[in-house]
Amino acid sequence: MKDHQNPRRSSRISKLSVLGVIVLALVIALYPLPYYVTSPGSANELAPIIHVKDGDKEKGSFMLTTVRIGKANIPQYLYAKVSDYRELLPANEVRSDDETDEEYNQRQLQMMQDSQHAATVVAYRKAGKNVKIISKGVYVTGIISGMPAEGKLKVGDEITELEGKPVKTTEELLKKLAGKKAGDKVQLKVLRGKKTFMKTVALAKFPKKLSQNNEKRAGIGITYPVTDVEIKVDPPIYIKTSEIGGPSAGLMFSLEILNQLTKGDMTKGHKIAGTGTININEEVGPIGGIQQKIVAADKAGAEIFFAPVSANNYKDAVKAAKDIKTDMKIIPVKKMDDAINYLNKLK
Repeated sequence: MKDHQNPRRSSRISKLSVLGVIVLALVIALYPLPYYVTSPGSANELAPIIHVKDGDKEKGSFMLTTVRIGKANIPQYLYAKVSDYRELLPANEVRSDDETDEEYNQRQLQMMQDSQHAATVVAYRKAGKNVKIISKGVYVTGIISGMPAEGKLKVGDEITELEGKPVKTTEELLKKLAGKKAGDKVQLKVLRGKKTFMKTVALAKFPKKLSQNNEKRAGIGITYPVTDVEIKVDPPIYIKTSEIGGPSAGLMFSLEILNQLTKGDMTKGHKIAGTGTININEEVGPIGGIQQKIVAADKAGAEIFFAPVSANNYKDAVKAAKDIKTDMKIIPVKKMDDAINYLNKLK
C-alpha cells in the first residue's frame, strides 16, 4: 500500500515556507548596520535655485553636485563592497553617538545656510556691492545625552542672551562659558519658534569620550553651535535649496551669484559643475565624496569641474575622471579667483 500525503497539509507547509522566506528577506533588507553608504547623487543647475533681482542671464550653467547618503543594510553593504563608487562610512564618522536623525538633518541644513551666507558675502563684495552682516544669536544644532541641556533645550533653539547680556555669535557664547566651572548655573534667554523664554541650565564636565587630553572642561552640553546670521544686500537675493544639506556647494553658489550680479556670462555657454566650501576670505575648502560627485557631474553632461586642491580632492577627482573615461576637464582651485581666472580665459 502506498502512503499518500495530505494535500491540505502539503499546501500549508508550502505557504509557511514561502512566508519564512519573505520574513527572512525582510530581516536581511531592513536589519540596520553601524554603517552609512554613500553613492553618486545629482548635478543640479543653480540658476533656478538662486535669483538675484534683475540679475544677468546665462547661456550655460553652474551646477552644484551632491552625494546620496543613507543607513546601510546588508544588501547595500555587500553591494558597496564590490562597487567602485559606493563607499561605506562607519556611523560614528557621520554623526556622534548622541546625535539623533533630527539633529543630524538640522546640522546639515544649518551648514547649508551658513554656506549660502558665506557665498553671498564673497560674491557681493567681489561685485563691488554693499553687504551688511548681522549676527543675532546662537543656534542649538545638537545636544549631548546626559548633559544639563538635555530636556531643557531643543534642537533649533536659539540662545540670544546669557546672564542678561546679549550673545550674538558662537565665539561669544563659548568665551562666556569658558570662565565657568562644573556646578555653576547660567540663565539663558532662548528663542524657540516665535516664543521667547528664560531657562536656567547648569554646567557639567563633558563625557570622557568628548574631552581632549583628559581636559576638565565644563559646558551645558550643546554640540555644533552655529551663529544665526542675517545678510542684507542690494540688490536682493533669493535662494531656495529645499532639503539639500551640507556646506560643499559654497564655491558654486558664489560663482552663480557673481555671474548674476555682473554683466556678461561667465559660463560662456558651457555646463560647469564643481564643489568646495568657501569662507569670507574666498578660500575653497575640501569636501567628502568627490569621486562620486565626478560621476554625478559626468552623467549630467558637465564639461568642466572645479575641484578643491586640499585634502587630495583634486587628485581623487582626476583619478575618478580617468577611471570613468570622461572628457570633462578637472580644474584645481585654492581660491575663488582660480575659478574666475579660468573662466575669463574660456572661449
